[in-house]
Amino acid sequence: MSRNIVKFSPLTEASFYTLLALVEPLHGYGIIKKVEKMSGGRVRLAAGTLYGAISSLLRNQLIELVDEENVSRKRKMYKMTLSGQDLINYEIKRLQEMVRNGLIEMEV
Repeated sequence: MSRNIVKFSPLTEASFYTLLALVEPLHGYGIIKKVEKMSGGRVRLAAGTLYGAISSLLRNQLIELVDEENVSRKRKMYKMTLSGQDLINYEIKRLQEMVRNGLIEMEV
């Protein structure tokens, strides 16, 4: 695991779900719908929150722009990079450890 990836941890919930949604290329509206579905409707990303997360993930090269569709206005498509994959794997392991430790301490 690259030390460069660890510096982005922990991700906000919005960034985690946005990054996770981008295992396949999607545009903003597609991300919003996929995150809502993945979370069973619990997480509903507002446009401002989503584009803040996208901006940060792009700046840190965790996602990349892969295409722009010209449908009445440009629709940008994004996809997770290899660094993004490393980070999401790191975050999943970190969260699993937190749950495991919580269950042990709460004796569930």
